[in-house]
Amino acid sequence: MAWAARRLAHGLAQQLPPENLTIVVNTGDDFTRYGLAISPDLDTVMYTLAGLADPVNGWVWRVISRQMIGMLELYGDDTWFGLGDKDVATHLLRTLRLTEGQSLSQVTAQMASALGVAVRLLPMSDNRVSTVVETADQGTLAFQEYFVRHRWQPCGTGLRLRGRTGRYLLRGYWIY
Repeated sequence: MAWAARRLAHGLAQQLPPENLTIVVNTGDDFTRYGLAISPDLDTVMYTLAGLADPVNGWVWRVISRQMIGMLELYGDDTWFGLGDKDVATHLLRTLRLTEGQSLSQVTAQMASALGVAVRLLPMSDNRVSTVVETADQGTLAFQEYFVRHRWQPCGTGLRLRGRTGRYLLRGYWIY
């Protein structure tokens, strides 16, 4: 979603006054890696609106260093989710603020503002919601494992949202 959504968000931000635009971003792909709260879609849209995203890949910074991931590989870790060093800073701060009791909306607003994003950027929910892909071969996989680690290769047989409480807007539909 974020790859296409970032382009739509960028286009809308170019045409509308910031006070007239609120962008609600999917958080169903959020997950934890290395103990860090990672929100790939929020980050992609935020980096794009800040003018920091790579125009080709979109989900990473224009200039990226991966020294931390290189060190983890040296230690023998399976670095299937390749984080750039600047991404780690984003995830560290998000994790810290969430553990201090701030909501994902508050943390996102602070980070977006610091990056000069003028439009209002909101997560679809402040509650932890994660997409789980059911597969025939691999069993149940977290969405990022399915999408990034396995590169969509196991045949998906179903999708579920884990941890949902309350009401969520997901792809134009209210989910209860």
